[in-house]
Amino acid sequence: MQRNITSYLIILNVLIFIMMFLFGGISAFSNPRIYILFGAQLGNLITAGEWFRLITSMFVHGGLFHIFFNMFALFYVGNLVERAYGKERFISIYILSGLFGNLLTHLFLPGAISVGASGAIFGLIGLLFGAGFRHDTPTMLRPVTGTALLPIILINVIWGFLPGANINNFAHLGGLGIGFTFGWLTPIRYTKGSYQLWRTLSYLSYGLIIASFILLLIFDFRYYIF
Repeated sequence: MQRNITSYLIILNVLIFIMMFLFGGISAFSNPRIYILFGAQLGNLITAGEWFRLITSMFVHGGLFHIFFNMFALFYVGNLVERAYGKERFISIYILSGLFGNLLTHLFLPGAISVGASGAIFGLIGLLFGAGFRHDTPTMLRPVTGTALLPIILINVIWGFLPGANINNFAHLGGLGIGFTFGWLTPIRYTKGSYQLWRTLSYLSYGLIIASFILLLIFDFRYYIF
């Protein structure tokens, strides 16, 4: 049976988490240097030309609870979106949402080390949220779209503003905004000519992931390991 894209994303996130643990043990998740080695986002590094961290940081997590909750959400929401919208739109919106959330982080939290898939996952939630405001959204999807998602969104945003929460709301809100825009403007069924566009965007998304990790390896060996 062919795996879906959601499964591959979860596997990649978990593999990177395991590699971090093998590299530095439990202390890896409190060591800024190891976060940098594995692709975390940091403003001055991005400004210096390491733009690929806007992508690689989506696959790095800051501890067991962080990756567990993110992968649980990705499994549930990702599978739902992938079945409804198809692989091409799923991966494109996932990467675009995460990228935009990380760009907002770079603008408003340039000094913070930022990691996690939550900006991209919030993009998928935003996609379903926006779909609820379209008249052509299938009835079977109505219970998991639109205002039905509002409590989940509000709880997560409010939680992010609590003292000591250590949650990147800029990534969440950026991803949510991109996802909502696509959900509101894009019909679930492909329109004439749109499939080829989304297919091209999906190839670009895959290429961006691969290129970003290749560049991370090059920069790691050039500047951070030796």
